[in-house]
Amino acid sequence: MRLPGFVDDARADPCSELIRDGEAEGEGSSWRSRRRYKFSSSSSSLLEFQLNSLSNPSTFSYKVLSQNGRGIRQIRIRGGYAFPLVNLVAAIAHQTGDDGFVLSMQVLDFFGVDSTKGLSDSQVDHHSRLYGRNVLPEEKRTPFWKLVLKQFDDLLVKILIVAAIVSFLLALANGETGLTAFLEPFVILLILAANAAVGVITETNAEKALEELRAYQANIATVLRNGCFSILPATELVPGDIVEVAVGCKIPADLRMIEMSSNELRVDQAILTGESCSVEKDVDCPLTTNAVYQDKKNILFSGTDVVAGRGRAVVVGVGSNTAMGSIHDSMLHTDDEATPLKKKLDEFGSFLAKVIAGICVLVWVVNIGHFSDPSHGGFFKGAIHYFKIAVALAVAAIPEGLPAVVTTCLALGTKKMARLNAIVRSLPSVETLGCTTVICSDKTGTLTTNMMSVSKICVVQSTDHGPVINEFSVSGTTYAPEGTVFDNNGQQLDFPAQSPCLRHLAMCSSLCNDSILQYNPDKDSYEKIGESTEVALRVLAEKVGLPGFDSMPSALNMLSKHERAAYCNHYWENQFKKVYVLEFTRDRKMMSVLCSHKQMDVMFSKGAPESIIARCTKLLCNSDGSVVPLTAASRAELESSFHSFGDETLRCLALAFKTVPHGQQTISYDNENDLTFIGLVGMLDPPRKEVRDAMLACMTAGIRVIVVTGDNKSTAESICRKIGAFDNLVDFSGLSYTASEFERLPAVQQNLALRRMTLFSRVEPSHKRMLVEALQNQNEVVAMTGDGVNDAPALKKADIGIAMGSGTAVAKSASDMVLADDNFASIVAAVAEGRAIYNNTKQFIRYMISSNIGEVVCIFVAAVLGIPDTLAPVQLLWVNLVTDGLPATAIGFNKQDSDVMKAKPRKVGEAVVTGWLFFRYLVIGVYVGLATVAGFIWWFVYSEGGPKLTYSELMNFETCALRETSYPCSIFEDRHPSTVAMTVLVVVEMFNALNNLSENQSLLVITPRSNLWLVGSIILTMVLHMLILYVHPLAVLFSVTPLSWAEWTAVLYLSFPVIIIDEVLKFLSRNTGLRFRFRLRKTDLLPKDRRDK
Repeated sequence: MRLPGFVDDARADPCSELIRDGEAEGEGSSWRSRRRYKFSSSSSSLLEFQLNSLSNPSTFSYKVLSQNGRGIRQIRIRGGYAFPLVNLVAAIAHQTGDDGFVLSMQVLDFFGVDSTKGLSDSQVDHHSRLYGRNVLPEEKRTPFWKLVLKQFDDLLVKILIVAAIVSFLLALANGETGLTAFLEPFVILLILAANAAVGVITETNAEKALEELRAYQANIATVLRNGCFSILPATELVPGDIVEVAVGCKIPADLRMIEMSSNELRVDQAILTGESCSVEKDVDCPLTTNAVYQDKKNILFSGTDVVAGRGRAVVVGVGSNTAMGSIHDSMLHTDDEATPLKKKLDEFGSFLAKVIAGICVLVWVVNIGHFSDPSHGGFFKGAIHYFKIAVALAVAAIPEGLPAVVTTCLALGTKKMARLNAIVRSLPSVETLGCTTVICSDKTGTLTTNMMSVSKICVVQSTDHGPVINEFSVSGTTYAPEGTVFDNNGQQLDFPAQSPCLRHLAMCSSLCNDSILQYNPDKDSYEKIGESTEVALRVLAEKVGLPGFDSMPSALNMLSKHERAAYCNHYWENQFKKVYVLEFTRDRKMMSVLCSHKQMDVMFSKGAPESIIARCTKLLCNSDGSVVPLTAASRAELESSFHSFGDETLRCLALAFKTVPHGQQTISYDNENDLTFIGLVGMLDPPRKEVRDAMLACMTAGIRVIVVTGDNKSTAESICRKIGAFDNLVDFSGLSYTASEFERLPAVQQNLALRRMTLFSRVEPSHKRMLVEALQNQNEVVAMTGDGVNDAPALKKADIGIAMGSGTAVAKSASDMVLADDNFASIVAAVAEGRAIYNNTKQFIRYMISSNIGEVVCIFVAAVLGIPDTLAPVQLLWVNLVTDGLPATAIGFNKQDSDVMKAKPRKVGEAVVTGWLFFRYLVIGVYVGLATVAGFIWWFVYSEGGPKLTYSELMNFETCALRETSYPCSIFEDRHPSTVAMTVLVVVEMFNALNNLSENQSLLVITPRSNLWLVGSIILTMVLHMLILYVHPLAVLFSVTPLSWAEWTAVLYLSFPVIIIDEVLKFLSRNTGLRFRFRLRKTDLLPKDRRDK
């Protein structure tokens, strides 16, 4: 939100005078001060905005008087805006044009705090009232009863509720008793209650992400107040408090560094930025305009962890006014988007509901002439009778089992995806994956392993012509101590530690190191404690092995994983005792450690190549272990080597050693000279080996991948080049943008850039959410990956949020799917499965709708012909829920088409049921309905066990009691005709289920053997049908009776033709030309020569 006077760059006046009013004008000032500041070019406007945003009284006002050569300007802004206080201090230490840097002391002066004493009790009380508590505000929860009612806000559901109520009232009005009288409304309401329960549970789980965000707030803090340090609950912190931070400390609020107590202080900001490398912090350092979190070196962000060093900082942001608070607010104001399948099913449901309502009214109106038939006992009772038929029609037309079958099919899909390491949290997201058009993927940990590893080694080889550079490559891309060293000819070194330089490299990597590599049996993986670059060196020491043991590789393989994690490192640590450590500093760009070994002391050093090489005077040669002078030519070659490492975006370190007098207990910076160069190591967070093929699969499937990272542009471009994201292009113009570059583009160019963008680097949480929204505005279906707290808003906003298995609980709770293996390739496999599930969804919808159309046609035709009710409502419910449900669920097991990832993603607006598909539904449904009615009529007219009535007698059954007949009128209440009709309906739907093995392929090509689950469900359905026919209590409940062999033969004759009809429709679908001519375009009526034109 941009307010008057709030600017982001260096265009404001450097000098301003601030008058702060604790109360609104005219209300009396309880706190008033007048101070002069010399701020950075943007700090004036930032202070204006921040003072206003942090003020509790909504009428808070302030004045800024600027001496800008144009007179005095007065700004008046209403208070109450929430904005991270870090924007205030972001400008501190921003270089100005006149007096250098604004120092941290001015931040202390702003809060009126002494850095040696801290705040007083009175100041704490005042700041607490002014700025609020250090807690994230609780979200206003939706009442449970509103969540329940929300589940019934659907047109189909409303029609079913009305149908259940009307059915219940009609049963009461007719004086019906017994279980069967109220079975229909009871079953309908039971189904609706089950669906509502699922919806409530889903929405309740969605709020867990906000609750789990609180877990990342620190519980305690070491605070300086009244001149004494004390440990207080983090919730009691107020802006202006002096806090001490150290290794292992979780930052309790947004802090501004004021003092360093060690040579360096490093913070792990992965939960905010997603980047695994820790960030070095300092007291006063210059900032660039629009600096991202990683670049704000003097700010410690709430919820992050200190991994090295110690220092003091002043609280500048609490609660919502922190970086973590802004993420909380973003999640709070992000609404869950309906999935494409849900949208289309809702649209189809609304259309179906309107059609059903129209047909019900039509049936009732058509039969107005029959209301007065004497058999009904009057016009009003006749109206009620046909109204009951209309209700039965509604029950028949609505696929009550569709929500349950969709849920079951998606649940089956989740099991398949779980085998692909994709754990689905939100069922509808299974299908959403199938129509994904853009995948916004994190680089670190998803496209890469997020495990820094050494891939290249550079040492010096002695030759007759002098020293030459010799390179080795190292395999292995994880923290597992498994890998091989290869020479520059690609030959494997069986015993690397026998090479003098490689042995010294392993020695130095192990000893000049503060990290730990350990095995986690719960995760069956190796984990780091400490800096990722240092752990990479420990892993290198394990891969190089130990000297003097020819059987060492086989011996190492015999160790347990726990022992293997640090076996070689422990060997070197036992051989060399650490005596003294010179910590890393920014000016030296190196660290050193003094070690004692028997009668010899050695200092090992590692650091930036330019710093180490500048301090070296000798070289260790790999061929014979001799030490030779470092010449200018050798120095130039080494510099060229580490520059080439940089060109490959490898993080390069140099290692060296120096023998010192025995018995020395300390070393100083002066000792870091006259070093002997050992070698260079190049490391990187390597791309996963499966990612390149997965990228190619996405391109083939028409899915665009945008790599989103907080890393710098050049490093990210290098990784993208290696994984094939740039499709082997040399020029990345228009494909790669940093967040700041993208924001500077005009709106039109931003839209164009979004259509081509492949890499989005140097991003923050707000950028990720903005990217998702912008892509969705272009009608893209967006999948977003993430693992940190910073990713949660974007994950929640995306059509499908994909969290990493190693990610934070907040990210997982906000996501729809979790990748157990953090692998991008698993996303692509899940997309293929999502497409297959959608295809199967269309198949079972086709099956169920065809069945329901058949039931509607059955009741409609019976009502129009004036024959008795063909099917009882309880029979329709049985068919809809059990007979339809089991095969429809089994259709979800149809095998994935081999070309499923060769088709482009379906369009968001594409209907679940297209015109041609609906025509096919209609044809099959009409036949199902006519066959059911035909079975009913057959029993009355042709069956040997029936009365063999004429058509006229059957259609005038209501006047039976008024005429002389050769048959009893009770024949029209016989259960046989409705049993035959119901059995025809069941059997014809079983044949129709076989039709749905494939949308277009013949049963001769895709045989029933391709889906044995479907075959099993058909058998089970027929067994259940037999039970209700031949088990007397069930037969009474469903108003059916056992059938004879002749009646079963008639059922089969009437049912089988549905196979032939659908084979013809499939043939027309495969041959689109025939299908189009079948649709009778106007051009089809023209002569062929004119038609071709």
